[in-house]
Amino acid sequence: MAKISACIISYNEEKKIEDCLKSLVGIVDEIIVVDSLSTDKTKEIVQKYTDKIFDQEFLGHVEQKNIAVEKASHDWILSLDCDERLTDELKESILKIKDNIETADAYRMARKTFYVYRWLNYCWYPDFKVRIFNRNTARWGGTNPHDRIELKGKNVVTLKGDIQHFSFNSISEHIKTIDNFTEIGAQQIIKKGKSVSLVSPFTHGIWTFIKLYIFKKGFMDGYAGLVVSVLSGMHAFIKYTKVIVLREKL
Repeated sequence: MAKISACIISYNEEKKIEDCLKSLVGIVDEIIVVDSLSTDKTKEIVQKYTDKIFDQEFLGHVEQKNIAVEKASHDWILSLDCDERLTDELKESILKIKDNIETADAYRMARKTFYVYRWLNYCWYPDFKVRIFNRNTARWGGTNPHDRIELKGKNVVTLKGDIQHFSFNSISEHIKTIDNFTEIGAQQIIKKGKSVSLVSPFTHGIWTFIKLYIFKKGFMDGYAGLVVSVLSGMHAFIKYTKVIVLREKL
């Protein structure tokens, strides 16, 4: 039976990390946590589940997650965020593949988000994520803060069950994250030298709203679906606007 290392990065997650860790008990063979110098009780909570805690000043989402993977004792990695946890159905699916895990290059699963007061069944679902992979043939990549797994192989198997994602507790929290993530995203666009025009904020913002609210049927998620679609469009608009402003300052 293959052994799996769970890899998590954290920073001041005392309110959410314990449920994440609880969902991994009996499923993985070790838990690795790379903590960005938390000042709350995060590390104290983590110590109840593992002694493999590593302090690392935050370098970026991609960088932190790759550091966690490097610290693992086993090649097969299960990656979760602190605000995520495995459903019982997904736990069963993971246990079933451990005997023949090598038959695939990686495994993906749907992620279902709880937004402020309700589950989102359409606009952010199913948000398929590759979260089980072999570190010899995959690593974290993408553009901060939107990391993703980059694979050498193409055989990705979908597991039954969801990752439950407990995202934002309030609209204010979502807006604060938008400000933070758009700052990081804008810097990454500039770093990569991507072309951005004066119409980019509008085209990206409008398309994001239409994609979520119309094509992903966000309207079926009630008022929460409308809020998510609007704020996601605003996220795109602000990110590209920041790129334009930052380039004007250079």
